[in-house]
Amino acid sequence: MFVDGAEYLKRRDTPFSPPDVTYKELRAVIPPELYDKSTLKGLFYFVQDVATVCALYALCLRIDAVSENLTLKLELSYPISMALYSSLWIAYWVAQSISMAGCWCLGHEAGHGNISKYAVINDILGYFLHTCLLTPYFAWKSSHHTHHRTVGSVERDENYVPRTRSELGLTTGQLHEMFEETPLYTLGRMLVMQLLGFQTYLLFNTLGCPRDPPGTNHFFPSSVLFKKKEYNKIVASNVGLFLFLSVLIQYSLKYGPSALMKHYIVPYVVCHHWIVMLTFLHHSDPTIPHYRTGQWTPLRGALATVDRPLLGFIGRMYFHNVSHDHIGHHLFTSIPFYNQPAVTEKIKSVLADHYNHDSTAGLLYDGDIVFYMNKDGLAARVLAVDARDAPSLHCRSTTGPADQTPKI
Repeated sequence: MFVDGAEYLKRRDTPFSPPDVTYKELRAVIPPELYDKSTLKGLFYFVQDVATVCALYALCLRIDAVSENLTLKLELSYPISMALYSSLWIAYWVAQSISMAGCWCLGHEAGHGNISKYAVINDILGYFLHTCLLTPYFAWKSSHHTHHRTVGSVERDENYVPRTRSELGLTTGQLHEMFEETPLYTLGRMLVMQLLGFQTYLLFNTLGCPRDPPGTNHFFPSSVLFKKKEYNKIVASNVGLFLFLSVLIQYSLKYGPSALMKHYIVPYVVCHHWIVMLTFLHHSDPTIPHYRTGQWTPLRGALATVDRPLLGFIGRMYFHNVSHDHIGHHLFTSIPFYNQPAVTEKIKSVLADHYNHDSTAGLLYDGDIVFYMNKDGLAARVLAVDARDAPSLHCRSTTGPADQTPKI
C-alpha cells in the first residue's frame, strides 16, 4: 500500500511525450456490440446495490442485541464486550459505506445514460440514488459532463484543478517549509478532503474550475455551472434533497439522533471518502500531465487519467468498474460500465505505453504540458526532448491567455 507500484516507477523514469494516437484508431478496435445497453442488466445492478444497502441496514439493527447476547453467554469482560460492540459497528460502517458508494457510482452511470437506453429510466433511477446520498443529481450531472468535455485542461477542467503557486502566494522555499513544519496541518487537510471534500465541492466549488466566480455552487439554478434550460432540473434536484432531508429529520425524531448517526450519517461520510479517493486518484498522479490551452485536446485529456484496481473485485462489483477502467470511461463515455473491462483490453494494444495503469492504490512546473512537483519544486517526470518544443495545437478555448506560473 505504501510502496510505489512498478507501473508508476516506469512512468516516472520514462520522459513524457504527448500521445499521438487518434480517436479513429481507438474506435476501430471497439466492437459495435460494446455500445449496446441492456435495461434488464442495468436494473439488475440497481437491485443489487439497493438490496445490499437494505440488507446491511437490517443487520445493523441487530448489532446491539447480538453484542449483548454474546456478552452474556460468553461472560465477556467490559473491555472485550466494548471491543466486540465497536468492531461490529465499524464493520457495518465500512460495508455500508462501500455499498452506498456503489449506489452513488451507479447514479453516476445513470447520469451518462448507461443504465438503460431510455433516458427517463436513467434519470429516475439516478435521481433516486443520488438524492438518497444527498447529491443534487441533475446539478452534478451537468457539471460532470463539463468535466468530461474538458478533462486534463489546466484552465477549463471542472474537478481537482491544480492551483498556481501565485494563487497560494507561496515560493518553492515556502512550500518546503510548509511540508516540513506543518505535518498536522497537512494531515488535517487530507482528512477534511477525504470526509468532506465532495460536499465542499458542491457547496463552494472547492478545486473546481478556476475561471468560475466566487460563490459558485451546485444549488443555485442561476449558477454559471448550468445552462438556462437546466433551471427547472436544478430546482428539482434541490426539491429532492429537501424532501430526503425531511425524511432524515423525521427518522431522528422517531428513533433518536444517535440512531441516525450510526445508521446513516457515519456510513454516508465514509462513503464519500471512497468517492473522493477514487475520483482524486484518477486525475492526480504525479506522472500524469495536465495541459494548458496550447497543448490540450479532448483525447489527450481523456488519456491523462489512470486506471486503478481500487478494492479489487469488491471495487469492480460495487464501484461498477469506474476505477478499474477509468480511461475507457473517458474515451467512450456512452459504453455501459459492464462492458468497460472489454474496452480496456481493446485499447491497450493501441495506446501501448500511453495506457496508464497503477496497481497501487503537488506542484507543476512551467510550460504547456505540466506535472505535479514535490516540496522542493522538482517534477516527478520530465518531458522528452522532442516534446519540449512541440508547437501549440491552438485548441479552441473560452479562457484568456494561459497562466504560465507553476501549478499546485
